[in-house]
Amino acid sequence: MPIIPPKPYHMDALYALDEIRLNFSASNLHTLNVAIAFVMFGVALQIKLDHFKKLILNPKSAILGVFSQFLLLPFLTFLLTLLLHDYLTPTMALGMILVSACPGGNISNFISSLAKGNVALSVSLTAIATLGAIFFTPINFAFWGGLTVNFYAAADPTMLVRPLEIDAYQMFQTVLIILGIPLILGIAINTKFPKFTHKIVKPIKQLSIVLFAAIVVIALVKNFEYFKIAIGYIFLIVLLHNALALGSGYFLGFIGRRPVNDRKTIAIETGIQNSGLALVLIFNPKIFPPELELGGMAVIAAWWGIWHIIAGLLLAGYWSKFSFGSPKTATT
Repeated sequence: MPIIPPKPYHMDALYALDEIRLNFSASNLHTLNVAIAFVMFGVALQIKLDHFKKLILNPKSAILGVFSQFLLLPFLTFLLTLLLHDYLTPTMALGMILVSACPGGNISNFISSLAKGNVALSVSLTAIATLGAIFFTPINFAFWGGLTVNFYAAADPTMLVRPLEIDAYQMFQTVLIILGIPLILGIAINTKFPKFTHKIVKPIKQLSIVLFAAIVVIALVKNFEYFKIAIGYIFLIVLLHNALALGSGYFLGFIGRRPVNDRKTIAIETGIQNSGLALVLIFNPKIFPPELELGGMAVIAAWWGIWHIIAGLLLAGYWSKFSFGSPKTATT
């Protein structure tokens, strides 16, 4: 009979966190869905068909950005969950996988601008990532999440009290509604009514950022007692994960011999994730039934929503003051 090594002392509180049923009602979920859809509508108002044309004409930096976000980051996140398996519960690991499978966050363009990155590339990557997430988010989470569940179950069968099956089709439906419809509507309005869009895009963008913050705050407030249990520990996990995302994006741009401004943007698009979408998916009972114990997933996604803004602003502030390398901006 195999001997299972004793769990580190700090894991007891995290296991208890996993066993908690999160405090979130159907009406709260509906509010979250509407809020995220509105946020994505605000993002889509800044997207023009020309952005997709520019990707075709000058594809190299954009291809690296998409590769970094949808292929490299989920893969590296999976490796990180294996490396830290003695310090993570299965649902914490799945929370990390889900965040990495989501598209870039709605403030990535703003942070890229502050960092003196390639804003045109940032907007273009936001466009393609938002569209691609309809397919890549469910596929990535189903694939890497499935591998993660299998690994943790094999490492310690006692950790997974209930079998966790990932419904990729239901997740696809949810992402299609939350991302796809606002994206198409926003691009259509921007294309047909450019003057009207120019008037409304700034206030809508500002409101969407407030809504995004509200999504995270609501999730934290309703589960604050549980959040306090793990914040000291979760902070380090999210810090490491976010640093990996930002660093891998910049390094990929470096080895791809992209201009410094493009490297900054690729790093930001990889490290600023739509954790609000992750929360919506986690709280959707059709994707993750209420009887599952997913406290770790929600806490990871919620703290990501706060930390990546802080980290992004700090990094942008540093990059805006200290220029290095070639100042040339190019997307060829």
